[in-house]
Amino acid sequence: MTHDHDLVLRPTEAQISAALNPPAGRIGGDLVVETLAGLGASTVFGLPGQHALGVIDALRRSGLRYVGLRVENNAGFAADAYGRITGEAAPLLLSTGPGALTSLAALQEAAAASAPVLAISSQVPTAGLGGGRHGYLHELPDQAALFRGVVKSVHTVRTPSQIPSAIAAAWKSALTAPHGPVWVEIPQDVLLEPARLPVVTGVDATPEDLPPRPELTAVAAHLLSNAVRPAVIAGGGVVRADASGKLRQLAERLQAPVVTTPGGKGAFPWTHPLSLQSWLEDRYTTEFLQEADVLLVVGSGLGELSSNYHTFKPRGRVIQIEADLGKLESNHPALGIHADARLALQALLEMVPRREDPTVRERVRDLLTRVRERIAAQELALEQQVLASVRRALPAGSPSFWDMTILAYWAWSAFDAGGPNRMHSAQGAGGLGYGFPAALGAAVADPTRPVLAVSGDGGALYSVAELATARQHDLDVTWLIVDDGGYGILREYLTGTFGETTPAATELTRPDYVALAGSFGVPGVRTTPEALESDLAKSMATPGPGVVVLPAVLRMFAPTHLD
Repeated sequence: MTHDHDLVLRPTEAQISAALNPPAGRIGGDLVVETLAGLGASTVFGLPGQHALGVIDALRRSGLRYVGLRVENNAGFAADAYGRITGEAAPLLLSTGPGALTSLAALQEAAAASAPVLAISSQVPTAGLGGGRHGYLHELPDQAALFRGVVKSVHTVRTPSQIPSAIAAAWKSALTAPHGPVWVEIPQDVLLEPARLPVVTGVDATPEDLPPRPELTAVAAHLLSNAVRPAVIAGGGVVRADASGKLRQLAERLQAPVVTTPGGKGAFPWTHPLSLQSWLEDRYTTEFLQEADVLLVVGSGLGELSSNYHTFKPRGRVIQIEADLGKLESNHPALGIHADARLALQALLEMVPRREDPTVRERVRDLLTRVRERIAAQELALEQQVLASVRRALPAGSPSFWDMTILAYWAWSAFDAGGPNRMHSAQGAGGLGYGFPAALGAAVADPTRPVLAVSGDGGALYSVAELATARQHDLDVTWLIVDDGGYGILREYLTGTFGETTPAATELTRPDYVALAGSFGVPGVRTTPEALESDLAKSMATPGPGVVVLPAVLRMFAPTHLD
């Protein structure tokens, strides 16, 4: 008997000849770019550096598109967004020491949001590995150790022959649920060493499936089938698994209301009769979910933002489907199902019967009405006007990327993302500077539609250098900067906690953003709340980058977790 795995395709004479006579002039860096191309990569992000010259030189001989940004952290944010939009592992090419370390905050965000980023860093020459102090430029005692607590896996290469397998293993790790960033480092001398190996043509790095255990889904199906008041919390795992359609089918079959977390924006239709939207920072929503006799949590660890700052205390049974094992039952006891959201929801769909609940839609409408009335009583018309203008100006199907700013905090709760995988923010790790470089990465991933970035003036200064990147690559990104003259949310936190702010810490001298954009050759306009919609729409309808500056001091709605 012959098994499939016993069949070996014999190479042709031409293939043997090509393998025995590889092209001249190749180096270790060529093995990197050949492996990436063999894995299906078409675009890489990064910055050049002295130890990484072997890879940068090899790009000339490849078909890969190189998109260089001005700061490594911003390159990491761009790769993060590229991975979110395409679902592919986004290569990020970095240099040693300071270049590598500057990417850490972006990789933390990618880890928190399960974005597949394949970071490939150079290293000091091989002789400098192992902790000795040889005095090489950018030398660190153990560079890889600095990334182990952030990324999914670390891969160190010591010879050219290890390059294809190390990159393939990292690629597989990045794309196996839960997705995430991975780290590969290659010494300078290995990247420069002549490559005597055949050209890399075929690389297998198929991600592993993460199916649910059938005995667990059987119990979950039994609980949901017999629930009287089921409810669902949908997190980012639903979006990453492309499971929004299956979530909708299950919710409709169960007649279960669904609320989405900030990371799960768009996982469930905003105006669906069962949609509780995203008002998780609201006591009415918290109480509604606590009253569920069976609560299905899909793709969320019920962390701080998803649990109304850990004030959520479920009274019924909790079923948690989560691909990240570390998040399973990390905050609440549950029937924990370690699985990819799509595979687990499909298993439940095959076992859960249709149920009827004539009261559920009325209960959903009543909850949303109470939330709207609470917000309306706080005199926040300006904030709601601005957010509504952004929503109306955003073209159908266009993604948006939000920095850590007050308007983004509003958007987590009150913004209709327009569909799955269309609204992204830095809420995973919470670092400043995410919005604009991430939007650039999204524009590279899909140049067929304009992209919106939203920042405050404080966050904008983290990534203003990338106006040069936007212009150089003519990327179709409109950047909305809400200029309130400082770190607005920190000003609000300090004042709320201590009665006043610390001006030296929160008040900022900032540039004329319109003039600054113009100096890069990027058109800019200063707008008002009344003109915001038309100015944004005009900018997004104009190909290429643009900046819209809104001078406005926005306020947050009152928190309910302190009540």
